[in-house]
Amino acid sequence: MTIHKEGFATISITLIFLLLINVVQQYFLPYRIAEVVVALFSIFLFVVVLQFFRKPTRIAEIVDGNIIAPCDGKVVVIENVYEPEYLKREVKQISIFMSPINVHINWAPVTGLISYYKYHPGKYLVAWHPKSSTENERTTTVFKTKNGDEILVRQIAGALARRIVNYCKEGSAIGQSNEMGFIKFGSRVDVYLPLDAEVKVQLEQKSIGNKTILATFKTT
Repeated sequence: MTIHKEGFATISITLIFLLLINVVQQYFLPYRIAEVVVALFSIFLFVVVLQFFRKPTRIAEIVDGNIIAPCDGKVVVIENVYEPEYLKREVKQISIFMSPINVHINWAPVTGLISYYKYHPGKYLVAWHPKSSTENERTTTVFKTKNGDEILVRQIAGALARRIVNYCKEGSAIGQSNEMGFIKFGSRVDVYLPLDAEVKVQLEQKSIGNKTILATFKTT
């Protein structure tokens, strides 16, 4: 277990802020009870921020035809929908809600070519809100597999999240289980699959990013 690179700046700022609070407390409230309260609060807040950016060691089993979960969380949507931005057809949608205590790294669900990428600024509705997929800050990334299937992944900011990081570049190749991005604090990830994909998860099931198999599809 290590700390993800996306957390270095936030952790440093938090540490400086907490040190300042403790200095101010010593100057204006030089009492033992105040020192204990501020110290305990500082430790708690630092640990909370630190856990947001933890980076577990996970080795995925790479298998053609498997679509792995791009993130930790809970499966909150499994349904057929019309995807209007890029695919422009009916597809299967699987949505994973990431709580503040989940690992917030996002992994590529398949090996393929990035055929489309777009960042959308937007609102910060709670991640489980029905309109969050179309109105919140979000990114859309499409992975084109070697057999021509396209898997669309949408990173969605939540009420707490204020920054989505995406490492994908349109036209570049990416391997399954490689890091595709990071969403700070709370968020949601939607995955859009071909209709003939066989879903392997259930509603309310917990997913483990880079481990859980969301679905399988034909490779020939």
